[in-house]
Amino acid sequence: QVQLVESGGGSVQAGGSLRLSCVASGSILAIKDMGWYRQAPGKQRELVAVMITGGTTNYADSVKGRFTIARDNARNTRYLQMNSLKPEDTAVYYCNAHLLAGLGSNWGDYWGQGTQVTVSS
Repeated sequence: QVQLVESGGGSVQAGGSLRLSCVASGSILAIKDMGWYRQAPGKQRELVAVMITGGTTNYADSVKGRFTIARDNARNTRYLQMNSLKPEDTAVYYCNAHLLAGLGSNWGDYWGQGTQVTVSS
């Protein structure tokens, strides 16, 4: 059974920094892409940053230059370094991975439970 577990959320003042971590565990044969989404109250879930096989990254325009996604392939871990945080970054951040779990399985989409990030002005 595959699990994605996030950590590192919390409360910070505007201009501050946080680092999120996401560890994928279980019977994982391959990861096609893995990254972060967020959902603010009353809004739809949106892509924040994703890294695909080979290291290519994609960021939402609103976080470019402030957020950086990094990986530790040996540990099936992705990090999201968030700098210069703004109140509008306040949301629940979810880890997402498109991966192949176990022999004979299909590629599937997996989500973590989410971690709250609150930025005060």
